[in-house]
Amino acid sequence: MPEEVSMRETYGKTLVELGRENPDIVVLDADLSKSTMTTFFAKEFPERFFDCGIAEQNMIGIAAGLASSGKIPFASTFAVFAPGRCFDQIRVSIASPRLNVKLVVTHGGISVGEDGSSHQAVEDLSLASSLPGFTVIVPADAIETAQAVRAAASNWGPFYIRLARLKTPLVYKDDYHFKLGKAVVMRPGKDVTIIAIGIMVASALEAADNLRKQGIDCRVLNMPTLKPADEAAVIKAAVETGAIVTAEEHLEHGGLGSTVSQIVVKNQPVPMEFVAIKDTYAESGKPAQLLEKYGLTAKDIEQAVRTVLKRK
Repeated sequence: MPEEVSMRETYGKTLVELGRENPDIVVLDADLSKSTMTTFFAKEFPERFFDCGIAEQNMIGIAAGLASSGKIPFASTFAVFAPGRCFDQIRVSIASPRLNVKLVVTHGGISVGEDGSSHQAVEDLSLASSLPGFTVIVPADAIETAQAVRAAASNWGPFYIRLARLKTPLVYKDDYHFKLGKAVVMRPGKDVTIIAIGIMVASALEAADNLRKQGIDCRVLNMPTLKPADEAAVIKAAVETGAIVTAEEHLEHGGLGSTVSQIVVKNQPVPMEFVAIKDTYAESGKPAQLLEKYGLTAKDIEQAVRTVLKRK
């Protein structure tokens, strides 16, 4: 079994490294620093850390002001609260003026588990992707998380990075190099392509391994940069494999499936299937049980592959 490492802990430790390297890095949180792990930064750089309390809208305004003053603010809370609770402030104060603010959120998706639907962000990628000028990233593991956070710090403009609550399997080795806006071929394959993001990348790899034993050769793409998406990689997959399955821990509308569909229909129409949450909110429960109940497992990806191949 691959080693499991916390994305959010990796985020917190990467912030400390960035803080040591660049005095313009500042960090904001909304009374959740022990959960988002920005507490690591707060302990080392208390004069550059701002706990805004349970006031996410205010946090966004402060972040915008700091960015306007030449700082590089990283603002963090749970994904359900940003963009959910403060979408208008993000739209008006960050997206419209295209300020250099980095929103890094944790507890994305239904794998938040027992906290229930009020804390399970399933619409956030759609909201973030709708904002002009925003770069949206969903890392697959802790190794990719560290590099994505560094990419956000070194590239100008607003970023939205979504992290998981749980420790997640490492799908990369230490020599991996994240490239902003580029998909990664995790497995070659000629029969069908599985395009996945976030925690679903590990499930996609598991599904591909199982399907190989059944004689089905799956290409697996990780699409860490959801916006701007790697159109060339999607078109290449459509041309070379003739069928695509997307997998995401998000509602079916507005996330990865919608993004890939737009690329495919404009350039190389092929049969597609979508592994995602189907127009519903989840409930409270153990993360693994919720992922199974709402169709977000390797077995669900395998079934989607078999279905799409019948239409190829």
